[in-house]
Amino acid sequence: MSRRVALLSVLPIFAFAFPAHASGLYLQEQSAKDLGRGFSGGAASADDASTIFFNPAGMTELGQVNTSINAQELFVDTKQSNNGSTRTVPVAGNPSVATGGNSGGNPFKQPVTIPAGYASFRINQSPIWIGLGVSTPYGVQVKYNDGFFGRYDSTNSDVRVININPSIAWKVNDNVSVGAGLDIQQMDVTLESALPNLSPLQADGALKVKGDDLAFGWNVGILATEGKFRFGASYRSRVKHSLTGYYQVTGLAGPLAAGNVRLSASAPITLPDSATISAMYGVGQRFRLMATAKWFNWSVFQQIAIYPNGASAAISTQNYKDAWSGALGAEYDVSPRLTLRAGTLYDTTPTVDQYRSTRVPDGNRTWATAGVGYKVNKNVDVNLSYAHVFIKTEPLNRTDTLYGGLISTTTSSTNTGNADEVAASLTFKL
Repeated sequence: MSRRVALLSVLPIFAFAFPAHASGLYLQEQSAKDLGRGFSGGAASADDASTIFFNPAGMTELGQVNTSINAQELFVDTKQSNNGSTRTVPVAGNPSVATGGNSGGNPFKQPVTIPAGYASFRINQSPIWIGLGVSTPYGVQVKYNDGFFGRYDSTNSDVRVININPSIAWKVNDNVSVGAGLDIQQMDVTLESALPNLSPLQADGALKVKGDDLAFGWNVGILATEGKFRFGASYRSRVKHSLTGYYQVTGLAGPLAAGNVRLSASAPITLPDSATISAMYGVGQRFRLMATAKWFNWSVFQQIAIYPNGASAAISTQNYKDAWSGALGAEYDVSPRLTLRAGTLYDTTPTVDQYRSTRVPDGNRTWATAGVGYKVNKNVDVNLSYAHVFIKTEPLNRTDTLYGGLISTTTSSTNTGNADEVAASLTFKL
């Protein structure tokens, strides 16, 4: 088998290996306090240093020093139900046979931990604040049990993005502030799946892909207050990654054995830009109402191009659509020390049915959240929040072609699931 054909055994799977869901790969969980109100505070609340992520202009409302350390724990319960997954056999008539196997179990590690930390500082008594945020805005860890019926689609997916976000804000006057920041993103990807041999009676081969990249983006925001109303808007740029690493194929037998290779490769991946608008009523009051709308420009993700070392590019069409989310929330100061919160969020997935993958089991989501905040003293706040996430049941019916069309696999399943989250933050301020 030539190297060209060997590459064809790998590239189609690699090309589908970056599911980019506004909810699935994007992580809403950047602030424990904002989780409690359904992420409705967003660009307008400006009440702890996590505003660095949502709207850097909000730092001007935080005093001399404000730091916020956040930890969120996700307990995800999801499963795949086999609806007749098959693979073809390269003999006369190309018959299809059942792939067989188990449901793969719950592929999510329990719990999934999402940390984030932020700090803002006012420069003396000037109208300038500077800040730094460290967060994980994108990521997924999904690993199925051995013998999973969807193994030709995926067996393991580990995508991690760490974002370091130095920021600056300027209080233009008593009513208006502006801010901006730099996004320094490290992206690391490990992806694995099974590969069929020519005969269904033979053990499967295996594909492993690894890559990483450091890339840069930016964000800007504006905050305006008028009486009891506060409005905020922010924009985060798209970030263009160019992953470099390798893919490795093992376990192919007979005529396919020449496909057992380890080759360097690169793949450009663009994470989308997004825009957020938020409003809050009740500035300075005990009861506050909040609302946020967010848009993700996932339509930039139309295809993936794979560039293997020494071979021509492979192109895979994705046809993603833009996604959005909307949130409503409220909080009430029961006393000068105790605050109660509640909220709801609805967010959509940009995937189209024919490209949905077991790598990120996903669907439109509805969140129900609640939280409590307690002022230990004038310098220290503690916040606890809880959320239940209802994930819409979605079908998956995708076909991938391997070995230059010699074999095709069809993964047909129904994904069901939901999630629970608990979060805590500690805020220190001066």
